[in-house]
Amino acid sequence: MTAGTGPGDRPTGEQGSGRATADLTKLEASLRTLELTVRRRLDGLLQGNHLGLLPGPGTEPGEARAYQPGDDVRRMDWSVTARTTAPHVRETVADRELETWAVVDLSRSLDFGTADTDKRHLALAGLTAVAQLTAGGGNRIGAVVATGAQTLRLPARGGLAHARGMVRRVATMPPAPEGVRGDLVAALDELRRPPRRRGLVAVISDFLGEPVWERSLRALTARHDLLAIEIVDPRELELPDVGSVVLADPETGRRREVETTPLLRREFAAAASEHRDRVAAALRRCGAAQLTLRTDRDWVADIVRFAVARKHSGTGATPGRPA
Repeated sequence: MTAGTGPGDRPTGEQGSGRATADLTKLEASLRTLELTVRRRLDGLLQGNHLGLLPGPGTEPGEARAYQPGDDVRRMDWSVTARTTAPHVRETVADRELETWAVVDLSRSLDFGTADTDKRHLALAGLTAVAQLTAGGGNRIGAVVATGAQTLRLPARGGLAHARGMVRRVATMPPAPEGVRGDLVAALDELRRPPRRRGLVAVISDFLGEPVWERSLRALTARHDLLAIEIVDPRELELPDVGSVVLADPETGRRREVETTPLLRREFAAAASEHRDRVAAALRRCGAAQLTLRTDRDWVADIVRFAVARKHSGTGATPGRPA
């Protein structure tokens, strides 16, 4: 005789399917919460089609109107002024169709976090914010995702459904095996073949390691406005005083046990600060605006401050990065 199969005796395939369904449901709920967080916090705080990610009021000529005190005299329309014998200025409007590309670095170093969230989730938050801040008006967004083991290209399309599907696809990208290095250079080079129409490129990465990506990023400057979103965890900036600890490099698989002496902690903090300074200098040479998101800070507030500063000043200021 064959024993009956009870609820706890389901075949392994069914158990795996049930876990996968539960994980997918949890992921969908998490992504929906993330989207609502971004939309609720940003709606009403920023105005404009592109919400400040691109500096300036626009370059496309619009309608002429009578000059008013306080108008920029550089926008004087002398031909209309001559015809009407009254001073007129020419309004400018932003390009209503923006093509945005997000380059998302999902190397193994992103699977780390010691504060309110982990770096991989914060990278997804940055991607969601970019999609929200550039949505509407016929705009399109696409993504190039690199894990080191594979590089995925998602075509640029418009619409909320596409943006949600894109974030979902990035969230379900399997991590690279331990010991596989990330390849941000390959992801950046994907945007150069074939050349894309002028738009915005947002690079989301922790930028760990040497800035070998600088040449590839600089090559995009001629056709695109660049935004670098740096993902940081506080334990990458300084070591806690915890005595003996094992440090691991997920991209090489190397591990080392160290004693967190005051001297080691000072040297670690100095090396981390020097590295971040090199990254910031390389991004400036590439003409990229830099936004730093930390796992121990209110990242939505940092994004809002950055976007407001970009909208009002049109500079590459980098609010959100600690001094």
